[in-house]
Amino acid sequence: MVDTYVSRYRLRLFTTLNHPVMTDHPTAERPAIIEQLRAEIKGIPYRPAKKRKPQPVPPDPEESRYLFHVATGNRWMELGEREPVPKMLFGELWHQGELCILFADTNVGKSILAVQIGNSIAEGKRIAHFAMHAKPATVLYIDFELGVTQFYTRYTHARSSYNFTDKFIRAQFTPNTGLPGGDSNNDDHLIAAIEYRIQQLKATVLIIDNISCLRGGTENAQVALSLMKNLKALKNEYKLSVLVLAHTPKRRNLGLPLSADNLHGSKLLINFADSAFALGTSATDPQLRYLKQIKQRNTAQIYGEDNVCLCRITKPENFLKMQFEGQSHEYLHLRTRQTNQLVLAPKIAQLAAAGYTQRQISTELGIAVGLVNRLIKK
Repeated sequence: MVDTYVSRYRLRLFTTLNHPVMTDHPTAERPAIIEQLRAEIKGIPYRPAKKRKPQPVPPDPEESRYLFHVATGNRWMELGEREPVPKMLFGELWHQGELCILFADTNVGKSILAVQIGNSIAEGKRIAHFAMHAKPATVLYIDFELGVTQFYTRYTHARSSYNFTDKFIRAQFTPNTGLPGGDSNNDDHLIAAIEYRIQQLKATVLIIDNISCLRGGTENAQVALSLMKNLKALKNEYKLSVLVLAHTPKRRNLGLPLSADNLHGSKLLINFADSAFALGTSATDPQLRYLKQIKQRNTAQIYGEDNVCLCRITKPENFLKMQFEGQSHEYLHLRTRQTNQLVLAPKIAQLAAAGYTQRQISTELGIAVGLVNRLIKK
Protein backbone atom coordinates (compact mmCIF):
# COMPACT_ATOMS: atom_id res chain seq x y z
CA MET A 1 0.00 0.00 0.00
CA VAL A 2 2.80 2.39 1.01
CA ASP A 3 4.86 1.49 -2.07
CA THR A 4 1.87 2.23 -4.29
CA TYR A 5 1.41 5.65 -2.62
CA VAL A 6 5.08 6.56 -3.08
CA SER A 7 4.99 5.45 -6.74
CA ARG A 8 1.96 7.64 -7.41
CA TYR A 9 3.60 10.56 -5.64
CA ARG A 10 6.77 10.12 -7.68
CA LEU A 11 4.72 10.17 -10.88
CA ARG A 12 2.93 13.39 -9.87
CA LEU A 13 6.24 14.91 -8.82
CA PHE A 14 7.86 13.92 -12.15
CA THR A 15 4.97 15.55 -14.03
CA THR A 16 5.28 18.70 -11.92
CA LEU A 17 9.01 18.95 -12.56
CA ASN A 18 8.51 18.71 -16.32
CA HIS A 19 5.42 20.96 -16.33
CA PRO A 20 5.92 23.40 -13.44
CA VAL A 21 2.91 25.21 -12.15
CA MET A 22 3.15 28.61 -10.49
CA THR A 23 2.13 28.57 -6.85
CA ASP A 24 0.85 31.31 -4.62
CA HIS A 25 3.95 30.96 -2.40
CA PRO A 26 6.95 30.16 -4.62
CA THR A 27 9.38 30.73 -1.74
CA ALA A 28 7.54 28.49 0.74
CA GLU A 29 9.77 25.78 2.15
CA ARG A 30 8.91 22.18 1.14
CA PRO A 31 9.05 19.29 3.59
CA ALA A 32 12.40 17.47 3.65
CA ILE A 33 10.89 14.22 2.25
CA ILE A 34 9.68 16.07 -0.85
CA GLU A 35 13.07 17.63 -1.46
CA GLN A 36 14.66 14.20 -1.03
CA LEU A 37 12.31 12.67 -3.64
CA ARG A 38 12.93 15.54 -6.06
CA ALA A 39 16.68 14.97 -5.81
CA GLU A 40 16.21 11.21 -6.34
CA ILE A 41 14.16 11.75 -9.51
CA LYS A 42 16.66 14.27 -10.87
CA GLY A 43 19.48 11.86 -10.09
CA ILE A 44 21.44 14.30 -7.99
CA PRO A 45 22.68 14.02 -4.39
CA TYR A 46 20.27 15.24 -1.76
CA ARG A 47 21.56 18.21 0.21
CA PRO A 48 19.31 19.46 3.01
CA ALA A 49 18.62 23.15 2.75
CA LYS A 50 20.27 25.37 5.31
CA LYS A 51 17.91 26.69 7.91
CA ARG A 52 17.13 30.31 7.38
CA LYS A 53 17.72 32.67 10.25
CA PRO A 54 14.53 34.29 11.43
CA GLN A 55 14.33 37.88 10.31
CA PRO A 56 14.42 40.31 13.26
CA VAL A 57 11.19 42.15 13.84
CA PRO A 58 11.80 45.90 14.22
CA PRO A 59 10.51 47.26 17.55
CA ASP A 60 7.29 49.18 17.63
CA PRO A 61 8.09 52.91 18.10
CA GLU A 62 4.99 53.24 20.25
CA GLU A 63 6.37 50.73 22.76
CA SER A 64 9.60 52.72 23.11
CA ARG A 65 8.03 56.10 23.68
CA TYR A 66 9.23 56.37 27.31
CA LEU A 67 12.96 55.92 26.61
CA PHE A 68 13.48 59.69 26.31
CA HIS A 69 12.32 62.45 28.60
CA VAL A 70 11.60 65.40 26.33
CA ALA A 71 11.30 69.02 27.47
CA THR A 72 12.12 72.51 26.23
CA GLY A 73 15.48 74.09 26.94
CA ASN A 74 13.89 76.43 29.49
CA ARG A 75 12.23 73.50 31.26
CA TRP A 76 15.60 71.75 31.57
CA MET A 77 17.01 74.96 33.06
CA GLU A 78 14.22 74.94 35.67
CA LEU A 79 14.90 71.30 36.54
CA GLY A 80 18.64 71.93 36.74
CA GLU A 81 18.11 74.83 39.14
CA ARG A 82 16.34 72.48 41.54
CA GLU A 83 19.15 69.91 41.50
CA PRO A 84 21.64 70.16 44.38
CA VAL A 85 25.14 71.28 43.41
CA PRO A 86 27.50 68.24 43.58
CA LYS A 87 29.75 68.64 46.61
CA MET A 88 33.46 67.92 46.51
CA LEU A 89 34.70 64.67 48.01
CA PHE A 90 38.36 65.00 47.04
CA GLY A 91 38.73 68.54 45.82
CA GLU A 92 38.04 69.09 42.13
CA LEU A 93 39.13 65.52 41.37
CA TRP A 94 35.96 63.75 42.64
CA HIS A 95 32.44 65.06 43.31
CA GLN A 96 29.31 63.55 44.83
CA GLY A 97 27.30 61.42 42.41
CA GLU A 98 30.24 60.82 40.06
CA LEU A 99 31.65 57.56 38.74
CA CYS A 100 35.36 58.35 38.99
CA ILE A 101 38.46 56.36 37.93
CA LEU A 102 41.86 56.50 39.62
CA PHE A 103 44.57 54.73 37.62
CA ALA A 104 48.31 54.23 38.10
CA ASP A 105 51.17 51.81 37.57
CA THR A 106 51.48 48.82 39.90
CA ASN A 107 53.02 49.58 43.32
CA VAL A 108 52.77 53.35 42.91
CA GLY A 109 50.37 53.76 45.85
CA LYS A 110 46.84 54.07 44.45
CA SER A 111 45.41 51.71 47.12
CA ILE A 112 47.08 53.80 49.83
CA LEU A 113 45.51 56.95 48.42
CA ALA A 114 42.10 55.27 47.94
CA VAL A 115 41.91 54.20 51.61
CA GLN A 116 43.03 57.68 52.64
CA ILE A 117 40.25 59.24 50.53
CA GLY A 118 37.63 56.79 51.83
CA ASN A 119 38.63 57.42 55.43
CA SER A 120 38.49 61.21 54.95
CA ILE A 121 34.95 60.97 53.53
CA ALA A 122 33.84 58.71 56.39
CA GLU A 123 35.24 61.21 58.91
CA GLY A 124 34.13 64.31 57.02
CA LYS A 125 37.68 65.72 57.07
CA ARG A 126 39.55 66.96 54.02
CA ILE A 127 42.98 65.78 52.85
CA ALA A 128 45.60 68.54 52.67
CA HIS A 129 44.29 71.38 50.46
CA PHE A 130 41.64 69.23 48.69
CA ALA A 131 38.19 70.55 49.62
CA MET A 132 35.68 68.14 51.19
CA HIS A 133 32.26 69.80 51.40
CA ALA A 134 30.11 66.71 52.00
CA LYS A 135 29.00 65.53 55.41
CA PRO A 136 30.48 62.27 56.82
CA ALA A 137 29.12 59.34 54.81
CA THR A 138 29.14 55.54 54.97
CA VAL A 139 31.92 54.27 52.72
CA LEU A 140 32.00 50.69 51.38
CA TYR A 141 35.54 49.78 50.31
CA ILE A 142 35.63 46.58 48.20
CA ASP A 143 39.19 45.23 48.49
CA PHE A 144 40.34 42.65 45.94
CA GLU A 145 44.02 43.39 46.59
CA LEU A 146 45.08 43.06 50.24
CA GLY A 147 44.71 40.28 52.78
CA VAL A 148 43.94 40.83 56.46
CA THR A 149 47.59 40.89 57.56
CA GLN A 150 48.64 43.24 54.76
CA PHE A 151 45.87 45.71 55.60
CA TYR A 152 46.64 45.49 59.33
CA THR A 153 50.35 46.14 58.76
CA ARG A 154 49.64 49.36 56.86
CA TYR A 155 47.58 50.85 59.67
CA THR A 156 49.38 49.77 62.79
CA HIS A 157 52.47 50.81 64.71
CA ALA A 158 54.60 49.19 67.36
CA ARG A 159 52.72 51.17 70.00
CA SER A 160 49.20 51.47 68.56
CA SER A 161 46.78 50.72 65.70
CA TYR A 162 44.75 53.29 63.78
CA ASN A 163 41.16 53.67 64.97
CA PHE A 164 38.93 53.84 61.88
CA THR A 165 35.48 55.38 62.15
CA ASP A 166 32.58 52.92 61.92
CA LYS A 167 31.47 54.68 58.75
CA PHE A 168 34.48 53.24 56.91
CA ILE A 169 33.60 49.63 56.05
CA ARG A 170 36.02 47.35 54.25
CA ALA A 171 34.84 44.23 52.37
CA GLN A 172 37.29 41.48 51.43
CA PHE A 173 36.59 39.04 48.59
CA THR A 174 36.03 35.45 49.74
CA PRO A 175 36.01 33.02 46.77
CA ASN A 176 34.68 29.44 46.90
CA THR A 177 31.70 30.36 49.06
CA GLY A 178 29.37 27.73 47.62
CA LEU A 179 27.42 29.83 45.16
CA PRO A 180 25.06 28.08 42.72
CA GLY A 181 27.22 26.37 40.12
CA GLY A 182 30.33 26.99 42.21
CA ASP A 183 31.27 30.05 40.15
CA SER A 184 32.11 32.66 42.78
CA ASN A 185 34.17 34.61 40.21
CA ASN A 186 31.14 35.17 37.99
CA ASP A 187 30.85 38.93 37.61
CA ASP A 188 27.07 38.91 37.81
CA HIS A 189 27.40 37.36 41.27
CA LEU A 190 30.04 39.92 42.25
CA ILE A 191 27.86 42.85 41.19
CA ALA A 192 24.87 41.30 43.00
CA ALA A 193 26.97 40.83 46.16
CA ILE A 194 28.11 44.45 46.05
CA GLU A 195 24.52 45.59 45.59
CA TYR A 196 23.43 43.46 48.58
CA ARG A 197 26.03 45.13 50.84
CA ILE A 198 25.07 48.59 49.61
CA GLN A 199 21.46 47.89 50.56
CA GLN A 200 22.44 46.34 53.89
CA LEU A 201 24.85 49.12 54.95
CA LYS A 202 23.00 52.00 53.29
CA ALA A 203 26.33 53.11 51.87
CA THR A 204 26.45 56.23 49.71
CA VAL A 205 30.12 55.96 48.68
CA LEU A 206 31.58 52.89 46.92
CA ILE A 207 35.30 52.30 46.28
CA ILE A 208 36.43 49.26 44.23
CA ASP A 209 40.08 48.19 44.44
CA ASN A 210 40.53 47.29 41.67
CA ILE A 211 38.47 47.15 38.51
CA SER A 212 40.61 44.45 36.87
CA CYS A 213 39.10 41.88 39.24
CA LEU A 214 35.68 42.44 37.70
CA ARG A 215 34.73 41.16 34.27
CA GLY A 216 37.93 39.12 34.02
CA GLY A 217 39.95 42.25 33.27
CA THR A 218 39.13 45.16 30.98
CA GLU A 219 41.08 44.37 27.80
CA ASN A 220 37.98 43.67 25.72
CA ALA A 221 35.90 46.66 24.60
CA GLN A 222 32.57 44.83 24.95
CA VAL A 223 33.55 43.61 28.41
CA ALA A 224 34.50 47.13 29.49
CA LEU A 225 31.21 48.48 28.15
CA SER A 226 29.19 45.92 30.13
CA LEU A 227 31.21 46.64 33.28
CA MET A 228 30.67 50.38 33.14
CA LYS A 229 26.96 49.93 32.47
CA ASN A 230 26.67 47.80 35.61
CA LEU A 231 28.52 50.33 37.73
CA LYS A 232 26.52 53.27 36.35
CA ALA A 233 23.30 51.36 37.02
CA LEU A 234 24.35 50.85 40.65
CA LYS A 235 25.33 54.50 40.93
CA ASN A 236 21.99 55.74 39.59
CA GLU A 237 19.86 53.23 41.50
CA TYR A 238 21.35 54.01 44.93
CA LYS A 239 22.55 57.61 44.40
CA LEU A 240 26.15 56.54 44.91
CA SER A 241 29.51 58.23 44.50
CA VAL A 242 31.79 55.58 42.98
CA LEU A 243 35.59 55.46 42.78
CA VAL A 244 37.19 52.57 40.88
CA LEU A 245 40.92 51.84 40.76
CA ALA A 246 42.62 50.62 37.59
CA HIS A 247 46.09 49.92 36.17
CA THR A 248 48.18 51.53 33.47
CA PRO A 249 50.06 49.25 31.03
CA LYS A 250 53.18 47.65 32.52
CA ARG A 251 55.44 49.21 29.88
CA ARG A 252 54.15 52.75 29.77
CA ASN A 253 56.50 55.26 28.11
CA LEU A 254 57.75 57.28 31.09
CA GLY A 255 58.81 60.12 28.77
CA LEU A 256 55.20 60.93 27.79
CA PRO A 257 52.60 62.77 29.94
CA LEU A 258 49.86 60.73 31.62
CA SER A 259 46.63 60.70 29.60
CA ALA A 260 43.42 58.73 29.05
CA ASP A 261 45.36 56.50 26.63
CA ASN A 262 47.33 55.15 29.61
CA LEU A 263 44.33 53.44 31.20
CA HIS A 264 44.90 49.70 30.84
CA GLY A 265 42.30 48.09 28.58
CA SER A 266 39.57 49.94 26.76
CA LYS A 267 39.13 53.72 26.58
CA LEU A 268 35.43 53.03 27.02
CA LEU A 269 36.18 53.06 30.75
CA ILE A 270 37.14 56.72 30.53
CA ASN A 271 34.29 57.52 28.14
CA PHE A 272 31.70 56.21 30.60
CA ALA A 273 33.31 57.80 33.66
CA ASP A 274 32.25 61.21 34.93
CA SER A 275 35.78 62.04 36.09
CA ALA A 276 39.23 60.50 36.22
CA PHE A 277 42.66 61.25 37.66
CA ALA A 278 46.01 59.46 37.52
CA LEU A 279 48.89 58.87 39.92
CA GLY A 280 52.38 58.94 38.41
CA THR A 281 55.96 58.48 39.60
CA SER A 282 58.52 61.24 39.15
CA ALA A 283 61.53 60.38 36.99
CA THR A 284 63.68 62.70 39.13
CA ASP A 285 62.90 60.96 42.43
CA PRO A 286 61.58 57.38 42.66
CA GLN A 287 59.90 58.22 45.98
CA LEU A 288 58.03 61.24 44.61
CA ARG A 289 54.50 60.88 43.16
CA TYR A 290 52.18 63.28 41.37
CA LEU A 291 48.42 63.50 40.80
CA LYS A 292 47.05 64.66 37.46
CA GLN A 293 43.45 65.44 36.50
CA ILE A 294 42.48 63.52 33.34
CA LYS A 295 38.73 64.11 32.95
CA GLN A 296 36.14 66.32 34.67
CA ARG A 297 32.50 67.31 34.15
CA ASN A 298 31.54 69.31 37.24
CA THR A 299 34.52 71.66 37.29
CA ALA A 300 37.27 73.19 35.18
CA GLN A 301 40.58 71.39 34.94
CA ILE A 302 42.63 72.52 37.92
CA TYR A 303 45.37 69.90 38.10
CA GLY A 304 46.42 69.54 34.46
CA GLU A 305 49.92 69.05 33.09
CA ASP A 306 50.97 72.56 34.17
CA ASN A 307 49.80 72.08 37.78
CA VAL A 308 50.14 68.48 39.02
CA CYS A 309 50.01 67.76 42.77
CA LEU A 310 53.20 66.38 44.30
CA CYS A 311 53.07 63.81 47.10
CA ARG A 312 55.06 61.10 48.90
CA ILE A 313 54.10 57.91 50.71
CA THR A 314 54.63 58.42 54.42
CA LYS A 315 53.63 56.66 57.63
CA PRO A 316 53.52 58.96 60.62
CA GLU A 317 52.89 56.50 63.44
CA ASN A 318 50.03 54.16 62.45
CA PHE A 319 48.50 55.42 59.17
CA LEU A 320 50.08 54.87 55.75
CA LYS A 321 49.15 57.79 53.50
CA MET A 322 50.13 60.32 50.84
CA GLN A 323 51.76 63.49 52.14
CA PHE A 324 51.17 66.37 49.70
CA GLU A 325 53.98 68.83 48.95
CA GLY A 326 52.61 71.44 46.55
CA GLN A 327 52.28 71.72 42.76
CA SER A 328 54.60 71.48 39.78
CA HIS A 329 54.66 71.14 35.98
CA GLU A 330 54.44 67.54 34.80
CA TYR A 331 57.28 67.78 32.28
CA LEU A 332 59.73 68.23 35.17
CA HIS A 333 58.91 64.67 36.27
CA LEU A 334 59.02 62.88 32.93
CA ARG A 335 61.98 60.82 31.72
CA THR A 336 63.82 63.09 29.28
CA ARG A 337 67.46 63.62 28.30
CA GLN A 338 67.77 66.17 31.08
CA THR A 339 66.38 63.83 33.75
CA ASN A 340 68.55 61.01 32.38
CA GLN A 341 71.61 63.15 33.06
CA LEU A 342 70.39 64.32 36.47
CA VAL A 343 69.16 60.97 37.74
CA LEU A 344 70.92 58.20 35.83
CA ALA A 345 74.38 59.70 35.33
CA PRO A 346 75.37 59.61 39.04
CA LYS A 347 74.11 56.02 39.37
CA ILE A 348 76.00 54.94 36.25
CA ALA A 349 79.19 56.61 37.51
CA GLN A 350 78.83 54.85 40.85
CA LEU A 351 78.35 51.42 39.25
CA ALA A 352 81.20 52.00 36.80
CA ALA A 353 83.52 52.91 39.69
CA ALA A 354 82.49 49.65 41.36
CA GLY A 355 83.74 47.72 38.33
CA TYR A 356 80.45 47.06 36.51
CA THR A 357 80.60 46.69 32.73
CA GLN A 358 78.30 48.78 30.53
CA ARG A 359 76.12 45.75 29.87
CA GLN A 360 75.89 44.98 33.59
CA ILE A 361 74.95 48.61 34.28
CA SER A 362 72.30 48.37 31.55
CA THR A 363 70.78 45.29 33.20
CA GLU A 364 71.00 46.78 36.71
CA LEU A 365 69.24 50.05 35.81
CA GLY A 366 66.91 48.65 33.12
CA ILE A 367 68.11 51.02 30.40
CA ALA A 368 69.72 50.58 26.96
CA VAL A 369 73.45 49.93 26.65
CA GLY A 370 73.71 52.84 24.19
CA LEU A 371 72.30 55.24 26.80
CA VAL A 372 74.83 53.95 29.35
CA ASN A 373 77.64 54.57 26.87
CA ARG A 374 76.51 58.14 26.09
CA LEU A 375 76.15 59.12 29.74
CA ILE A 376 79.54 57.65 30.66
CA LYS A 377 81.18 59.73 27.93
CA LYS A 378 79.50 62.88 29.28
